[in-house]
Amino acid sequence: MAKTGGKGFSLAKRFYTSRTLGLALGLVCVSAAMYPLDPAPWVWALMLLNGLLWPHLAYQWSRRSPVPYHAEYRNLLVDAFLGGFWVAAMQFNPLPSATTISMMAMNNVAIGGLRFLLVGSVVQIFGMGAGMLIFTPLFIAQTSQLQLYACLPLLCLYPLALGWICFRQADTLGRHKRELLALSRTDSLTGLLNHGAWKDQLEVEFQRCHRTHQGGAIALIDIDHFKTINDTYGHVAGDIVLRQLSKMLKQNLRATDVAGRYGGDEFCVILPDLPLSSAALVMDALRDRFATLGYEQSPALKVSLSIGLAAFNPAHSDATLWLNDADQALYEAKSTGRNRVICCGDGKPRRELLDPV
Repeated sequence: MAKTGGKGFSLAKRFYTSRTLGLALGLVCVSAAMYPLDPAPWVWALMLLNGLLWPHLAYQWSRRSPVPYHAEYRNLLVDAFLGGFWVAAMQFNPLPSATTISMMAMNNVAIGGLRFLLVGSVVQIFGMGAGMLIFTPLFIAQTSQLQLYACLPLLCLYPLALGWICFRQADTLGRHKRELLALSRTDSLTGLLNHGAWKDQLEVEFQRCHRTHQGGAIALIDIDHFKTINDTYGHVAGDIVLRQLSKMLKQNLRATDVAGRYGGDEFCVILPDLPLSSAALVMDALRDRFATLGYEQSPALKVSLSIGLAAFNPAHSDATLWLNDADQALYEAKSTGRNRVICCGDGKPRRELLDPV
């Protein structure tokens, strides 16, 4: 409920700003057109109510509604009806009437597109019909100089304000879209790239290496006996281990390196422009530091890493083959005792082993 209320407050506030300004400027325009007609006191009272009080009433109605969008939809229909009513009340004076209709049409398009423009136009016609029944207009065909100047603030200031509001809304939506995109590419537990996003980056790096004839390496990292850690010390302890490894990756890799969570207890790293021997030293240093970590919640908990490394092979036609090389090296690291780094050579049938002393 609090979340819905927050959204409702934001929506109501956005409409409140444009409605307050538009109706205040509209009051000046309509008053200048109505003054020569010597309207009854109740007409003046209705003008003041519509121009000065209605924006605040509409704001509270929308803000307190359980479905703010529906409340604002009704508010906008009230605006459209009253706009049509005042066009008839002004005896269809050309410039004030055209200004009122065009500003409301612009507002409806900005808020609800073509569909709401059509709905608002129909409601405006009903408002004109009600005004014609009450005022029996004479269709004044001339606009005075005073009325012309009274229309200028609405013509000049309201489109500027509405444009600014639309820009702010588009900017907010764009930011939210970027945030959602970032969340969709990020692993929620570790803050690293998720499986799909990292593989996208691997494809980019593979194409870059082919295009520039530069080398690089990738690493697959597995936390040894992670299931046993979860079963013995609990999933909370397991999550702490995962987060600690992701923290070490962020702190110890270069800015150009790309780390991700491949899935479960497996992590992955792209090491651009780094020879396999240098990448092996980096990964072995990571393995060594990780093995010395102490965990306050479980002092007896011991952890280690098995790491498979593979260099870019220009003979490969697909990034998946590069990844398969690293996966084979990781399998060998796990099957030959774990807690070690094994490198799959760059196209050579040899294996380079970094085993802990």
